[in-house]
Amino acid sequence: MSTPVWITATPPATHGELHIGHLAGPYVAADVLTRYLRAEGEAVRFTTGTADHASSVEVRALRHHRKPEEVAEGYRAAITADWLRSGVEFDHIVRPRRDKGYARWVQDLFGRLFAQGVIAPRTRLLPYCEPCDRWLYGAHATGTCPHCGAVSDGGMCHECARPNDGGDLIAARCALCDTPAVARRCRRLYVPLEPFRETLADYWATAGLPPRLAALCESLVEDGLPDIAVGHPAEWGLPVPVEGFPDHRIDGCFEAAAMHLFGYDVTGPLPRRAIHFCGFGHAFCHAVLLPVLLLAQDIKLPQDFNVNESYVIEEGVQEGNVWALDLLTEYGSDTLRRHVLQARPLGRRTVFHRERLAAARRELDENWNSWLSRLFAAVREECDGLAPQALPGGTGWEVLERRLHRGVDDLREAYGPDAFDPRRAVAVLDEMVRSVADFGHVNAHERCRPSTSCRHLPALAGQLAVASALSAWSRPVMPEGADRLASALQVSPGRPVDWQALTAPLPGTRLAPPSGPIFGF
Repeated sequence: MSTPVWITATPPATHGELHIGHLAGPYVAADVLTRYLRAEGEAVRFTTGTADHASSVEVRALRHHRKPEEVAEGYRAAITADWLRSGVEFDHIVRPRRDKGYARWVQDLFGRLFAQGVIAPRTRLLPYCEPCDRWLYGAHATGTCPHCGAVSDGGMCHECARPNDGGDLIAARCALCDTPAVARRCRRLYVPLEPFRETLADYWATAGLPPRLAALCESLVEDGLPDIAVGHPAEWGLPVPVEGFPDHRIDGCFEAAAMHLFGYDVTGPLPRRAIHFCGFGHAFCHAVLLPVLLLAQDIKLPQDFNVNESYVIEEGVQEGNVWALDLLTEYGSDTLRRHVLQARPLGRRTVFHRERLAAARRELDENWNSWLSRLFAAVREECDGLAPQALPGGTGWEVLERRLHRGVDDLREAYGPDAFDPRRAVAVLDEMVRSVADFGHVNAHERCRPSTSCRHLPALAGQLAVASALSAWSRPVMPEGADRLASALQVSPGRPVDWQALTAPLPGTRLAPPSGPIFGF
């Protein structure tokens, strides 16, 4: 087997459950691409992790008087369960506090980079909370981003994706007690990015960055690449393995970037292509820090980026009504997956409207499931539940075939990594279903013609061929329903998205439709 395509998705911080915005971001989209490539016979390695040592985990623990490891462990279990229920299937999820050898691996990498001079000490201002007697870094600090003026944590602005050093955060306050911070000099470890100016510029020029990410990277170069703090005086996280910094912990952004390398094991054969899925607010770790870690080890890796914007919750919606677990329980994975793909915030923010999620369910019920229900009922009544002894045909079959052929080409383009557009894929699938449903309605009247018998059977065979194809064509988007449909038709699941999938079950095959809806529930 050839070296795989490596697909990553941002490791979420384990300070809370996943909500619908997370699913609308990197996770479902990355799973769609993974499923498509695997159906095509491509070797794929799909990885992520959980950012258990993020500063936000410690902040949540302090607020609720709990231990950070308890918070991390509890939410890590909830997050992985949400991935499983939503059909997002990773090959490897790095568990920082459980994976054998992980902590030593990250610390060894950190130590090697320090020995090479990639990591160096600097003394800079850092916010400090006197009432809490605590250095304020990451989620411990809140203030105004010095670059874009948005509300920001210390270290990284999730609005403009540019880093700050904590000390340049405007009007910094303690996230726990809201006391204005005092700026104090603090000696920490940094990765100075300026020595990587030329290599990063060359890398970005060949990476095919999305326009907003390209603008971020070019502005970083134009303004002078910053020094990035990769360690902080703290109690939570992996200890810094460098003498002179006994109470410092490795920064969460550094660890998240290194986590990807641990999940793939870049000491072995390199992937022929790496595709990273992330929200724009996390793009710095993927597009800047991760390449630096690779370049510092003389690893040149072709990388692509699928970057989404924020999926914001409409005003007035209670936060408790958008948790992934609750919505998956209410709507099922098929409905939720197709909805977040349709609403995926690509190039601009989009807003979650609950009625649009309900509309996704209606689309499945009123078009997909109603057509399949009519089809299986007709096969049961006319053919005793067996696939008919007829070749696909009927009035308008040739026109439908041509439309489906064009649709398959559109699907393959929308699913493929070079023009990945899952929103387009959903639209094409819906149009296919409407077309074959119309074909079924038109040809149902053949049963009423007294002049000839069995004229309606080719149309049933044609619809069964389309249903068989849809079990393959829709699987990247809605794997649960697609596999249920494949089982009902007695065909293999997970076939390639191609024209050959348009084949009816063998005549005489006994169909086994479920008692309930096939897509959604």
